[in-house]
Amino acid sequence: MILIIDDDIGIRTSLNLLLKQAGLAAFAVPEQNSAIKWLRENSPDLILMDMNFTVSTSGQEGLELLRKVKILHPEVPVILITGWGTISLAVEGVKLGASDFITKPWDNNQIVESVRTNIKIAEINNYGEDISDTKCDLRKRYNLTNIVGNSTEIKEVLTSAMRIAPTNATVLITGESGTGKELIAEAIHNNSKRKDKPFIKVNLGGLSSSLFESEMFGHKRGAFTDAHTDRTGRFDMADGGTIFLDEIGELDLQSQVKLLRVLQEQTFEVLGSSKQKKVDVRVICATNRNLPLMVQQGEFREDLYYRINLININLPSLRERVKDIPLLVNHFADKLCKEHDIPTVDIDKEAYSYLKKLPFRGNIRELKNLVERTILMSADSDINTDSFETNQQYEIVNTNISGGLATIDAVEKEMIIKTLDTYKNNISGAARSLGLSRGALYRRLDKYNISYEK
Repeated sequence: MILIIDDDIGIRTSLNLLLKQAGLAAFAVPEQNSAIKWLRENSPDLILMDMNFTVSTSGQEGLELLRKVKILHPEVPVILITGWGTISLAVEGVKLGASDFITKPWDNNQIVESVRTNIKIAEINNYGEDISDTKCDLRKRYNLTNIVGNSTEIKEVLTSAMRIAPTNATVLITGESGTGKELIAEAIHNNSKRKDKPFIKVNLGGLSSSLFESEMFGHKRGAFTDAHTDRTGRFDMADGGTIFLDEIGELDLQSQVKLLRVLQEQTFEVLGSSKQKKVDVRVICATNRNLPLMVQQGEFREDLYYRINLININLPSLRERVKDIPLLVNHFADKLCKEHDIPTVDIDKEAYSYLKKLPFRGNIRELKNLVERTILMSADSDINTDSFETNQQYEIVNTNISGGLATIDAVEKEMIIKTLDTYKNNISGAARSLGLSRGALYRRLDKYNISYEK
C-alpha cells in the first residue's frame, strides 16, 4: 500500500488513479493529522507526500510531518514532491531520511518508476537474499568475468551491486583512482533490464563548460559557428540504456545545474532546437573526489549530490584487499601473454609477498601496469621478486607525456628497440630473445614505426 499525502484534492485524485492504473494499491489523505492517524494503524510500503501545504508555504509543515513519519516508520521509503523553485526543501527532506524527490510538473512514468524502484530497494534492504554467501559464486552467477577477487571486501561490493542492478536506481560509485569503478558500473548495466540497450561512457573530467551541452545533449547544424552537421548527444545515445558519468566531481558548477535539470526531468533541449526531447536513461556516476566535502566548500551542488546518491557503492583500495593480489597478478599475466602472443610466465611465490607489501596508490591500475611491464621487460619466463622490484623503481621515475604511468605500448617499443640494438638488428635473434615469432616481431616493428636494417 502506498500512502499519498497532499492537501490538493486534484493531486490526490490524479496520483491515486495513476498508481492504481499501474497496479499499485494507494490510499490518500489531505493533511498531517489524518496522515499520522492512518500511519499509527497501518504500515505502508511507501509514502508519497507534498512538501508544501497551504497552511505553511515555507515547507516547514512538510518537514515536520516527515520527521514524525520517520519516527513511526523509519524503514518505509518516502518520496517528496516539490517545485523546482523549492528544491532546497527536498534536499533538507533527504537529510531527514527521505529516499527521493520529484519536482513539479512531474512525468507520470517518472513517478511510477520512482515508486517501484524505492519499494524494491526497501525490500532488498529489509528482506533481500544474501547473495554474498560463500556457496554462491558471484562471478559465474552474474557473468562478472572482468572482476577478479575473492576477498570479503570485493564480495560485499559485488553483493550490493548485483542487488540493485535489476532496479532503475541512480548509483554513485566512489573510490580511489584505479579501483575499478567503470567495471562495476558496466557490471550493474549488464545485469539490469537495460542490458540489451546502450551503455554510454562519458568522462566529465575531459569536458569544458563550453562543450558540455553539445557533447551531452547534441546540437543542430548551424547552432553555432563550427556546427557544420547535426550531432547526437550522449543522453540521446543512451536512450533506453545506461549512461555512465565518470569523474562527476570534476564538473563545473554551471554544467552541474544543466545536468541536474536533465536528471530531474529526463528531458533536455538539443542546441539549436526549441523542442524538448525526452529520454529514458539510467544514470550511474563515479568519482574519486570527496563530494560531501566539496558540497561544504561550495564546489559541488548539494541538490545534485542528493539526486545522484540514491545508492552509494564505495570500492575498497587495493591496500584493503591484498588477499586478491595473487589472483589479479595471474589474471593480468595470462591476459597479456595471450594478447601479445608470448609464452606464459612462471611467477615465484615470494614475488606475491613482495607485491602485497607495496602501497599501490594507483590501486589495480598500477598493479596491472607493473605486472605487464615486468613481463614485457623480462628476458625469460621466470618472474621473481627482483623482476618486480626493478620495474617498480622504473615506474616511479618514468612517466609518459601526459604525466601518467608509462603505457604498455611505450614499454614494449622501448624493449624492442633495446633488443634490436643488442642483436645488431638481427631479426631472428631479437625475436627469440623476445619470445616472439619473426612475423610477430615484424608486425610490432611496423606498428611502432621502428626503423631497422633487414
